[in-house]
Amino acid sequence: MRGRLIQHPKSTNFDGDKLEQRPLKRLKKTEDEDELLGRLAFDTEVPPSSPNITARNVPNSDAESDNDDLQPTTERQTDLEFALPPVKSDREAIEEYEAFRAAEEVVDGGIVGRLGQRKWIKGKSSIYVDAFNLALETVLGEEGHLFDEAEMTLFGCWRALSYEAQYLYVRLFLRKTSAWHRINRLGYHGDIADLETAITDLQESRLLPESTAEQQDNPGELAPPEGPTLGSSFTFADRSEEHITTLEEASSLLLLDELKGLAKEAKVTGKNKTELLKALRRASGKQTGLGWASLKRSDTADTTASTGSIMEDESRDSSPHRENRDAHFVRKIMSDTTGSCIRLSVAPLKLFERVHLVFYRSTEWTEKSLTTIILARISRRNFPEYIVSRSADIFSSRSSLLEFEAAVRTQYRIDTILEFNGNPNRDGLQQVLDIFEEVQPRWRVLLREEQRKEDSIYEIGEGAYLRRLSPAWVYTRIMHKGAYVLGKLRHHAEEHAILTELLQQRLFHASRRGSWYQRKALLEEHYKATLEPKEGRSDEAQKKHWKRIALRTCENGLQDQEVHLIYHYDLQKRILKLEKQLKVPKRLQHDFSHVKLAKPVERVVYGTQVVRGPDTPDNGRRSSSAQGRRNSSPHPLRGRSTKTTWLDPASSPPNQECSVEAMCLSYYRALGYKGFHAEGGILRTLFAYLFYDVLFAYLPNVFQTPYQTCPLDLHTDAFYPSRLSEINTRCAEIANGEAGAIVRRVWEEQAERRTCVVGLDWAFDVEDLLEIVQAWEGEALATVCKVLAQEYGQRGGGVPDLFLWRPPSTTALPVFPATTPATLDTGSTGIPAATDPAGAQLPGNAPKAEVPTPSESRQRSEARVLFAEVKSENDRLSDTQRLWLSVLGGAGIAVELCRAEASEVVVR
Repeated sequence: MRGRLIQHPKSTNFDGDKLEQRPLKRLKKTEDEDELLGRLAFDTEVPPSSPNITARNVPNSDAESDNDDLQPTTERQTDLEFALPPVKSDREAIEEYEAFRAAEEVVDGGIVGRLGQRKWIKGKSSIYVDAFNLALETVLGEEGHLFDEAEMTLFGCWRALSYEAQYLYVRLFLRKTSAWHRINRLGYHGDIADLETAITDLQESRLLPESTAEQQDNPGELAPPEGPTLGSSFTFADRSEEHITTLEEASSLLLLDELKGLAKEAKVTGKNKTELLKALRRASGKQTGLGWASLKRSDTADTTASTGSIMEDESRDSSPHRENRDAHFVRKIMSDTTGSCIRLSVAPLKLFERVHLVFYRSTEWTEKSLTTIILARISRRNFPEYIVSRSADIFSSRSSLLEFEAAVRTQYRIDTILEFNGNPNRDGLQQVLDIFEEVQPRWRVLLREEQRKEDSIYEIGEGAYLRRLSPAWVYTRIMHKGAYVLGKLRHHAEEHAILTELLQQRLFHASRRGSWYQRKALLEEHYKATLEPKEGRSDEAQKKHWKRIALRTCENGLQDQEVHLIYHYDLQKRILKLEKQLKVPKRLQHDFSHVKLAKPVERVVYGTQVVRGPDTPDNGRRSSSAQGRRNSSPHPLRGRSTKTTWLDPASSPPNQECSVEAMCLSYYRALGYKGFHAEGGILRTLFAYLFYDVLFAYLPNVFQTPYQTCPLDLHTDAFYPSRLSEINTRCAEIANGEAGAIVRRVWEEQAERRTCVVGLDWAFDVEDLLEIVQAWEGEALATVCKVLAQEYGQRGGGVPDLFLWRPPSTTALPVFPATTPATLDTGSTGIPAATDPAGAQLPGNAPKAEVPTPSESRQRSEARVLFAEVKSENDRLSDTQRLWLSVLGGAGIAVELCRAEASEVVVR
């Protein structure tokens, strides 16, 4: 739920007037470095996105128009959206699909028959209904055992609905489905000829048989959620006349202009919608009913409770003239302002969400994931050849599916306490601990069951992706969060025991194993000596004993093949520290000098920056807020935005405006490098070439449509462990210098078809790619590829801006001592030309660089592959960028931090 406002439940008594921002976490300056590392191992881990199940309740329904249905319901992407190619999903693409369907149906049934049945014209078929029914029929055909008698009857009623009623339901299903929608603002007139009939059809009450499924109790769940349970009857949609009875519910439907008119009549004021609503509700509770003779006593009785404590004094007055005006305002809003409204009923809605969970194998889905399969079908693209395999036994029973749903809800409760409402207090931590203790026994039972499946049923790697839909996968994450809470409460002995259990299992959350090793070693080094019996050892001997155990824990972490490379440096650093404290003989100490991290070399490049004058349109380059900020720059006209404009001396014609990355790229090219401003594009392209056959090797359940550009598990922590042998084999081949042959083979097989493969950009020339892999040291290239294989989704961003390489035929540039100044030569043009310390003559007024030290200059001259992160004056490194700089530096790859500074400022 990052980047999204989470609505507070009513029980929190949250006004909504003062949104408190989550305070930034501050670390004490005196805090021990190891304690800091242990906290970061838990605190900085990005939690998986919370499910859409509980996040679809939006009080105001009319904030969107009909066109909003074409927008995704969330900015996050599901596994399916990652796996399918990017396709147009706008109105034009949908109309293209309708034309495709029309032509397809004419061919199938003949033009005369289709015209007679009127099945091909607009209003008789829709991509939304087709996609919705595709998911439903696929699930019922393969996994119908997951639904009981009442639910199957509801599906039968769905099939019996008219097309127009189905269309309206699906369109509302893709919108804010827990909200009320005004019927007079729905639109859809081009697709629904008789809107009233469609609404009546959805609001009709239908009978259901009694379900024979047993009620089940799930660990960690407070109580079964209200609403989703089917009763003896149901409706697909609710009527506002039957459900909206309080002023609070009715007023939430008002637009701002409508609310102002009502507030004027009630003689209340407010600066915004929130204040107007509060003032209206307060006035309704305090004013008398004089002049409202039409108000019914029954209405007053039904709505008195909605005014809360405001009406306590009024209730003491038995005068018939003092009546609450809630009922009048509710009637006025519903009749004169909004009209009738429609809302999807909760029970069928949650049932269809469960269908989509089973179909997409994900707790999240969006409109794009609902329609992309169909749009990919008509995208006229070529896809890789692979075996499509959809397992029908991911959920062994209905109870397993329901327990998974309950586990997701419990996980969301924990995330709400720990992640979404600022720093948790002690009561919040205790709530998480109570859930943790309740879930722990069930987690251990499921671990044994899953291990039995892994040993006797699944083939090697087959169950990795399926386990993400097991309740044990969610419970394992709850165990991880529980260990964090135990640490916060200083229960270090129990925390150590849980971390040991987490490391003993190898089925769930393999990507977290590195952080578990880190935290476990920290506890053993600093805390276990005072928590465990000494067994006759002195205090000093007890400390050394546990430091030896911590040393073995770090060694085990480095030897664990499932521990990601990003954790290796911290484990190595702790090993060296412990060996020094334990006075291990030099000959027995570990030597990590071959992977020692080096700080990136900093290079300052001077160029000509362009700023916009006060009367010059900036074409959207700077926001009004950026213009209004106080400017502390030495150049008063220079903006504070991180996006800057520069002049490129190497452009044709010269001195064209460009980005800071393009300006620095021209500088490096003048030094003899070839390169791209590609950020992660070149790495993803090389990974797609080098791991093409690994990506599309057969593995059950990860290829569920013929239109995928990658397996469904690529962006999850299941990809690496399920292909561990194949990935290590390929990395060994790359380290042995076979990368060029692999790239050439894949290009010859797929280039003509321009096959859609994740990350592969066919715009890169194959000869450039072959030069790159030839210039790149094999072991370093294999290391980078392994990092992508382990965390493809998390490591997609943060790659340095510029990728540079020196062709193998290029000789190393001479090294100049640090005392050699950058010489200036006016030449025939009279424009100074800078000479780089490495000896390359720079053209004209090319940007100049600071003089490096001799060791830095030698490193640059020998580097055949170089990454450069470009930063302008006001730009700073992000955490993901720092991580990539560390990974590349640890692999022995030359990395530079290129800072652009303006030697001259031009006002335009």
